[in-house]
Amino acid sequence: MRALARAAGILTPHIQAGRHLSHRDTSIILRAAGLSPLGPVALNAAAPDEGNMFLLGRFATDEQKAHFLEPLLEGRVRSAFLMTEPAEDNGAGSDPSMLRTLAEPEGEYWVINGRKSFSSGLLGARVGIVMAKTAGGATLFLVDLPNPAVRVERVPDTIDSTLPGAHPTSRIENLRVHRNAVLGEVDEAFKYAQVRLSPARLTHCTRWLGACIRAQEAACEYVVRRQAFGKLLIDHEGVGFKLAENRIALRQCELMIDWCAGVLDSGASGTTESSMAKVAVSEALFRIADNCMQVMGGTGITRDTIVEQVFREVRAFRIYDGPTEVHLWSLAKRIKRETLERLPNPPVRTGSRP
Repeated sequence: MRALARAAGILTPHIQAGRHLSHRDTSIILRAAGLSPLGPVALNAAAPDEGNMFLLGRFATDEQKAHFLEPLLEGRVRSAFLMTEPAEDNGAGSDPSMLRTLAEPEGEYWVINGRKSFSSGLLGARVGIVMAKTAGGATLFLVDLPNPAVRVERVPDTIDSTLPGAHPTSRIENLRVHRNAVLGEVDEAFKYAQVRLSPARLTHCTRWLGACIRAQEAACEYVVRRQAFGKLLIDHEGVGFKLAENRIALRQCELMIDWCAGVLDSGASGTTESSMAKVAVSEALFRIADNCMQVMGGTGITRDTIVEQVFREVRAFRIYDGPTEVHLWSLAKRIKRETLERLPNPPVRTGSRP
């Protein structure tokens, strides 16, 4: 499929002449790609590759771009971002400050040890971006894969199935990388991860918006053909109203994405805005997919249509790039801080940090 996309001149369509399109233009492309579960993969615009390409384009050296980025842009290889760590190790998840994987300098090299989990796309990946704790914070390292020092321990059976390479747990043992493998500057990984994260949240939203548009189409086609109790299903308010609510929610998602894309295109970091968009869109899309499944009855829970798959994938999206609750918690902290700063006589702060 990638060969066909390459021949048609639409491979990696969000990057042209080595430059990313605007976030608004990218959202339009990825929404169209998302109409098929295979679309983002076929067009070389799927996660995590799309986000990793963005990150490498921003911070990689010319030498790193030639070695790691160019094959990704050409759709010849896949990549993985190794940040999350196993819960049983009490490692980094939604809270990256809990990072346990350690990188220690040794002459011209760094030696990395630790465990990683939910590294999407790791099976079969050729490019790895590893986040590890260093003396002054955390650092990103570029790694050629496969590497005997990065060993897959298990591949969990997850609810989603669209992304190639699964979500493996791996062990990193005495991984030696040259200092030239550092992406950006030492100790700046958290800053770079945020640069990657805001656009990645938005591109997730746009791909799954496309998927839910497709699910809505399937549900609508079903209910205008199927009859029950003497009339078409669409004519029953319990069915028609759900699809009407879906249409409203789809447009709201589209507008939320466009607003956030505009913020990012202005040059702002968009951290808060992308967090808000991720919550609003992921929750709305889940309701949309659930409505589609519900109005289709027994057919909706089968794999005879795309609706069942979209429902599973969108459920996982509520956890991808931070669960809804973590984003709400972060937004609440920001609201508290901004409100206290506005008050002429703020109350004395007690308890945990704001």
